[in-house]
Amino acid sequence: MLKLHLAEGLVGVSGVSIPIGNSKESKESPGSTWPKDIIALEPGETAWDVVLKKIKELSDSPSLSLSLSWRDCRHAFMVADLDVLASRHQVFRQALPRVSPFYVVKCNSSPWMLRVLAALGTSFDCSSQGELEQVLDLGVAPSRIVYANACKPVSHIRFASLHGVKLLVFNSEEELIKVAQHHPGARLVLWWTQDSDSIFPLSSKFGARLEVCEHLLESARDLGLAVVGTSFHVGSRCQTPRNFMKAIVDCRRVFEMGSSIGHDMSLLDIRGGFSREEGSDPEFEAVAGVINAALAQDFPEGSGVEVIAEPGRFYATFVCTTAVNIIAKKAVLEPRGRRKLLYYLNDGHYGTFRIFPRESEPRMPIMVKELSPKLSLFPCTLFGPTCDAFDKLFLKEVQLPELDVGDWLVFPFMGEELSSRKPVLSAKNVGGLPG
Repeated sequence: MLKLHLAEGLVGVSGVSIPIGNSKESKESPGSTWPKDIIALEPGETAWDVVLKKIKELSDSPSLSLSLSWRDCRHAFMVADLDVLASRHQVFRQALPRVSPFYVVKCNSSPWMLRVLAALGTSFDCSSQGELEQVLDLGVAPSRIVYANACKPVSHIRFASLHGVKLLVFNSEEELIKVAQHHPGARLVLWWTQDSDSIFPLSSKFGARLEVCEHLLESARDLGLAVVGTSFHVGSRCQTPRNFMKAIVDCRRVFEMGSSIGHDMSLLDIRGGFSREEGSDPEFEAVAGVINAALAQDFPEGSGVEVIAEPGRFYATFVCTTAVNIIAKKAVLEPRGRRKLLYYLNDGHYGTFRIFPRESEPRMPIMVKELSPKLSLFPCTLFGPTCDAFDKLFLKEVQLPELDVGDWLVFPFMGEELSSRKPVLSAKNVGGLPG
């Protein structure tokens, strides 16, 4: 998949100036870590303008040979607006001024994403040796990394020890034994879960129950390990903001347990679960208000407790827009004469849309085509391009008008779905990161 990166001019964000040049396409100087294909936005131009311009460019492209249809040039592509990262970072820091963000690398590990965030001063949540290597290679200090996977291979623990990454998460005695053997100097964070009201709960796989925390803290002490704090997760996309308040109150109990056992408890990790839906800033502000109130009550300023969080989708989702082309279609007549349409797209579950089947409701695409407001809608299934019957964007049908082969569908808010294929980067205000 082609990916565009947009950028323009110079801007200071949180005291950081990010130059990317003023040419239409940057030419990556020797030693630069920035990609060559950053597209500079013209004054007044938006990422959406770039999407439409790219669609027109691909639609008007001549065939590569006489044997190819003109539609074969209509590749799926993604536009990543780097400005959005800076604005999301500002929103987070302004809403939660006491909380230091550690971006969740697994959410979107694209190098351009990590470079922008590193230059903005964000720290990082890594869950594997590969992610540790990627972040350390950017020159990020080990002290700005939390190894947040509670179930780590021994070789990865050794790598963290060798490279000075000391902040590690655990949730079991077995993990403590591995850390004692291979990284005895680690600063440990006990992860427990409170995620009953989230869309994607994590407690079936990760996190200790609150009632076993005291035993785990004692086990760490007996192994000669230092536990420096506690971590909770309300689950991905938590639906009940007050769960954060209850969890922070319970963290106060865990701090008291740890202190009584002999640990120097100084770190509170509230992890993630923040909303990332379209228009969700008021919802996030409500969550932030709950968190700030709970911190003021149980971990007030001056208490000596550092507070961190691990947002992922909150940063990444809004950055990218994906455009796909309809490469084939089929009409099916179902019982009672109901007409159903099957659209086959040039990207799918095994590419950019791998997370879509987990979502409870389908996302509606934007149709780049002039349509009559009185057009009939039909139940439609959106398939990817492979021969696997499971390769479809959603488990449920979507209601769309009848479209043609060659038409475009655009999906905004796709930053967390980013595949390993290279995107088109664009930016306007993110210009000038070091390097």
